Amino acid sequence: MSEPRNLSAISAEGKVQVHPSAVVDPRADLDSGVIVGPGAVIGPEVKIGSQTWIGPHVVLDGRLTLGSKNRVFPGACLGLEPQDLKYRGAPTEVVIGDANTIRECVTINRATEEGEQTRIGDENLLMAYCHLGHNCELGNGIVMSNGIQVAGHVVIEDRAVIGGCLGIHQFVQIGRLAMVGGMTRVDRDVPPYCLVEGQPGRVRGLNRVGLQRSGLNTQQAGELGQLQEIWNLLFRSDHVIVEGLRLAREQQLMPAAEHLCAFLEASIQKGRRGPMSAMASSR
Repeated sequence: MSEPRNLSAISAEGKVQVHPSAVVDPRADLDSGVIVGPGAVIGPEVKIGSQTWIGPHVVLDGRLTLGSKNRVFPGACLGLEPQDLKYRGAPTEVVIGDANTIRECVTINRATEEGEQTRIGDENLLMAYCHLGHNCELGNGIVMSNGIQVAGHVVIEDRAVIGGCLGIHQFVQIGRLAMVGGMTRVDRDVPPYCLVEGQPGRVRGLNRVGLQRSGLNTQQAGELGQLQEIWNLLFRSDHVIVEGLRLAREQQLMPAAEHLCAFLEASIQKGRRGPMSAMASSR
């Protein structure tokens, strides 16, 4: 069964279509217009929203909720128990929003402790062979290239773009509209709006392409100018980051600069990984 070109036009009646070779537990909840491809396996606690396509040989298990208009490509395994030695069988969850594209052989594990979730928002693209560990939280509009391995408790904010073939350390947070270059070692928090790369990862500058695509570059030039000014203060001046943040707070900050400062202030608190530093060449 091939992927439909237009999920909104699956059928006039919106009937569920399940390939004869698929194994779907009768207790699973499949909404109207769901298509299940050959060899797929769907467990009893799975809920799938309307007009979602489940490709061949996909495995959906555990307490897993998929929203509407998602596309899950062959070999993906979603909702299986976490790869965590602390896991003791708690009925944890994976909750996935709407209109996500989950490509071949992606794995998304549910959370570890009672009442916890692994959460993914809307309109994200996870390319082939990505792995999301337990308790991860993804926002909306994120692009993750092939072969990204994400450890547990990682948070990725809206519209971040992450290059392929890299690992992200547990408890790391990646900020809004950040761009992470391929094969970067991500072992510290990635500030929002920044471009990072390297081994280990280092901040190189603002993600100007991402900012332009977001409209900040043209529609809110004053805000972009302030963001650049604050970025220079934090990453290019002789001030340590704590002093730079104090000086930044002496002026009225627009939303982008405010978010950058708030992210960094949280990142340097006890228990967090701390932010990536800038490359020496950018100073």
